[in-house]
Amino acid sequence: MDVPTWAWIAFVAFIIAMLGIDLFLHRDHHAVSVKEAAIWSLVWVAMGTTFGGVIWWLEGSTLATEYITGYLIEKSLSVDNIFVFALIFSYFAVPLKYQHNVLFWGIFGALVFRAIFIFAGIALLEQFHWTIYVFGAFLIGTGIRMFFHQDENLQPEKNPVLKALRRFAPISRTTTGRSS
Repeated sequence: MDVPTWAWIAFVAFIIAMLGIDLFLHRDHHAVSVKEAAIWSLVWVAMGTTFGGVIWWLEGSTLATEYITGYLIEKSLSVDNIFVFALIFSYFAVPLKYQHNVLFWGIFGALVFRAIFIFAGIALLEQFHWTIYVFGAFLIGTGIRMFFHQDENLQPEKNPVLKALRRFAPISRTTTGRSS
């Protein structure tokens, strides 16, 4: 599929606009109700499926089916993230009124880093094809490690990344109640 540059620019601009709208509408730090969360989930799912309809209209059923398949796979894989978020929020005792803000910036950071790693991975694979075996070994090793460490207790205070971040950034162990 050959996508024109203007379409990529429009797509990225739309995503940025939607993220901006979401951040603007949730600037008051309130606890998100189940009803509000369900409505927003329906809005985002409607946008995703509408995009699939646009692909169907512009490019035909084959590419639209590929998009919808990928969309459904991503949706189903994202369900396990809900449990991870709940675990992190409960461990760090993130108040309900701040959870949307924490989640928003966490997802935003994940999107930025995912893009960086995808483009860096593409560049590495194009330049050095043998790195595919390194990435494959890393994934297999990570899977094995996760399989054998299922029953361990989560102890973020012992995480080396968090320890390193505390050297450079002010990370509090308690909620200060500030709204910024």
